[in-house]
Amino acid sequence: MSLQLIEYEQASAEVRAVFDDIMATRRIDRVNNFWKALANHPATLRRTWESLKEVMAPGSLDPLVKELIYVAVSATNNCNYCIGSHSAAARKAGMDDAMLGELLAVVAMANETNRLAIGYQVPLDEAFKDAVLAPAG
Repeated sequence: MSLQLIEYEQASAEVRAVFDDIMATRRIDRVNNFWKALANHPATLRRTWESLKEVMAPGSLDPLVKELIYVAVSATNNCNYCIGSHSAAARKAGMDDAMLGELLAVVAMANETNRLAIGYQVPLDEAFKDAVLAPAG
């Protein structure tokens, strides 16, 4: 299957509007291939961009942490495209080689211990049951 990448010049007005927003928001002069691929379905392009823009906007987590999380999940999902694009964004936000190495070590360890916990069907300790929803402090 060969997916067509929709270039700006061939894009509909609806797609161009999303592309324009991507370029303005990211302060770039071209849209990357991920967005060009999603442009084959304008509703998916628009929905994905709006969601990504909201999730990656400034918040409690700083931009570098968000990009590092994105790289970690992408590595676990074996998404080479996302590993590349979000590693570039993480480097732009301050990630260096040592940070990448440590991040990937944590990802590998989490995957190993997750699989062991799943395989052994380890019951969750009482002390951990409310940790996700409990207020900090």
